[in-house]
Amino acid sequence: MIDFLRNILGKEAPRSKNIAKERLQLVLVHDRANISPHLLEDLKEDLIRVITNYMEIDENALEVQLNNDDQSVALVANIPVIKMKRDYQDLRA
Repeated sequence: MIDFLRNILGKEAPRSKNIAKERLQLVLVHDRANISPHLLEDLKEDLIRVITNYMEIDENALEVQLNNDDQSVALVANIPVIKMKRDYQDLRA
């Protein structure tokens, strides 16, 4: 979300150090949850396909990750919504 706001407000992009740190954290969570990065990417694509039936989203700013603690794993999705589609019924026709 912060990256999305930085992009809108024209702030500088996150440093490569921060990006590398986030990627490492994601890899560690995947390892602990026994879920491959490829599976998470497939899940992200499926989420995009379903959600775009109902709303327009910023796919470039979409973030999907797994958060892990000692007892559970949580799927966390940050999906910036541009606007809602007017009528879902129109899409079915």
